[in-house]
Amino acid sequence: MINEEPLSGYPDLSDSERLARIDAFETTMRTRRTVRQFDDVPVPREIIDAAIRIAARAPSGANMQPWSFVAVSDGAVKARIRAAAEAEEREFYGGRASASWLDALRPFGTDAHKPFLETAPWLIAVFAQPHGLEHDGSKRKHYYVKESVGLATGFLLAALHVAGLATLTHTPSPMHFLRDILERPAEEQAFLLVVTGRPAEGATVPRIDKKRVAEVATFYEA
Repeated sequence: MINEEPLSGYPDLSDSERLARIDAFETTMRTRRTVRQFDDVPVPREIIDAAIRIAARAPSGANMQPWSFVAVSDGAVKARIRAAAEAEEREFYGGRASASWLDALRPFGTDAHKPFLETAPWLIAVFAQPHGLEHDGSKRKHYYVKESVGLATGFLLAALHVAGLATLTHTPSPMHFLRDILERPAEEQAFLLVVTGRPAEGATVPRIDKKRVAEVATFYEA
């Protein structure tokens, strides 16, 4: 038998009220940018905790919630993460990446130097869990892991932006060092690293365009 409860949280809004809510959220999210210049001013743990709580509300395959979040503000740990990440990035920019990949990155001015990993007050490592553990210690397979963790990461980025914090998704490849430095279980896999904090005074971002809805969406209407 399915254990059910009444649905709540869906107010009876008019279409104009729904559109107004969407428009307000769009206005907020249109200002979200990938930031690489951070202020080192501390951000209270309570804010990061609240953002992770929102991320953990994301939908997941069979509600198995195959994720974990490790938030780091300790300077020594951030320094270790930066050293390991830059070692991988030097390999990436020094020959691992294809010429076309490097060409695609050129307009953004990125290289192996990642000072934001120490400057930003918080690093949030997101891990995926292909398997969970039952009470008897046996493995339980998780389903739609990457999709689920991707959704949770999207919730996290939106929550941090609503809180007025800048964010950067950092994905050095490979990322095994994160599991080692942060002492995560062997079954967990590093998904990405979210760098967050206040943007530095005078921070700049590349001038870019986003695709129009007509370029990314197709409608079949009655």
